Amino acid sequence: MHHLEYIYTVGMDRAEVEATLEQRTDGVLSLARDSEAYAIPVAYYFDGDALYFRLGRHDESDKLAFADETAEACFVLYDAPSPDESWSVIVRGPFTRLSRDDRPDDAEINEAYTSLRVFGETVEDIDPVFYRLDIESVTGRRTS
Repeated sequence: MHHLEYIYTVGMDRAEVEATLEQRTDGVLSLARDSEAYAIPVAYYFDGDALYFRLGRHDESDKLAFADETAEACFVLYDAPSPDESWSVIVRGPFTRLSRDDRPDDAEINEAYTSLRVFGETVEDIDPVFYRLDIESVTGRRTS
């Protein structure tokens, strides 16, 4: 192991982590059902205290089956713009579905989220479902 190349990383402070969460729009949401894991790329919205996700519901949606079984989720943002430069933010916490009364209206959705990605379904067949990840722990690392 003495001949492996290394790059040192440092922890990001709270302001760096929050700025990253505010500036980005997409990451990877990790869910779990029993002993089975499921990770999906998703858009999110950060309000300063929690992350919010809009998932499209359709007849063959594995993600909603996993989302509804997940008590605690993990969300990852990362980038490696060059071989010597990288950063990551990992958020963990309770994951809950929002009721219809708690979800934002269409104008708020269009302002807060990027466009919903549709894969082969007709728009009329998709019913958005909203989830909140309460930030219980967050870590950020970057190359120095």
